Amino acid sequence: MALRERRETVLRVIIEDYITRAVPVASNAIVERYGLKVSPATIRNDTADLEREGYVIHPHRSAGSVPTDKAYRYYVELIGEEIELPRVEQYLIHQISQEAKEELEQWLKTVAALLARLVHNLVVITTPKAVRCRFKHLDLVALQDFMALLIVVLYETKVRRQVLSFSRKVSQDELTKLANKLTSIYAGMTSSEILAKKEGLSSEERQLSESLAEIMAAEDKLEYGEPYLEGLRLLLSQPEFTNSPRILGILEVLEGEDWLRNIFCQESSKGGVKVVIGEENPEPALHDLSLIASQYGLLDKASGIVGVIGPKRMDYAKAISSLNYLSALLSNSVAEYI
Repeated sequence: MALRERRETVLRVIIEDYITRAVPVASNAIVERYGLKVSPATIRNDTADLEREGYVIHPHRSAGSVPTDKAYRYYVELIGEEIELPRVEQYLIHQISQEAKEELEQWLKTVAALLARLVHNLVVITTPKAVRCRFKHLDLVALQDFMALLIVVLYETKVRRQVLSFSRKVSQDELTKLANKLTSIYAGMTSSEILAKKEGLSSEERQLSESLAEIMAAEDKLEYGEPYLEGLRLLLSQPEFTNSPRILGILEVLEGEDWLRNIFCQESSKGGVKVVIGEENPEPALHDLSLIASQYGLLDKASGIVGVIGPKRMDYAKAISSLNYLSALLSNSVAEYI
């Protein structure tokens, strides 16, 4: 339902004031702080209309207005997705990300920590997940006479490790030769291609090939890359969660194995920045939160998710503009890595 111009202005003022102050917004304060050329009585009439239409509530009869989920959804659609992050913050993200870019996982952690500070909320970034992972090279490091550490490097920026046991003593020189041979044979292949090409291999080479294919097949089954969380303390320090029993439910969800799929899968798969507000979330424990997510990478090769989780009172403009800029930056970097 379209709101009349003044009521739209009043609603926007209530939302932005509540985002900033986290206290119900009184009619007198709207007139005094924002210079609206109407009386407090007129504002009260407007807020009464907004309450009847489900955009605001009053926690107590004498309290000011608090936005509802419906109000936040209206606000998000009003500001749109084409919000540009200030140049100073773009420059800051770009510079810090360039300094940590050599090691992808460390770079993602650094970017997540920076974004958490910018939006003052919890940030999650997953490592890029390939449609089908491809082998790049492997290393073998002797641990004991019959044991070695297998280090598998995939083209999609992942490193996986596994301890192997052999039926005979294998020296480091032999392990190095094994690693070099299999790297030359299998470079660029998928797990199924590796399994199909085992003719003429020794018993140790076949064992390594099967272990390599198993590691890659397990990666292919994952829906997301490894998630990095930054800013949980910032989220839980918000006024909404001070001494709140709801914190336990939030932590239980974030510690679970399936929360990424349950929260982000439907929304992030559609492209662009997606916003899930309050009870739109399928997880009841997160109904006091809003989730903003964007997919990054090359969808036909490797992609990940970057998201912000915060109270419904979060700064949507800041979060959306930050994710717009960061997802573009991450996409360019993934293109370089693969």
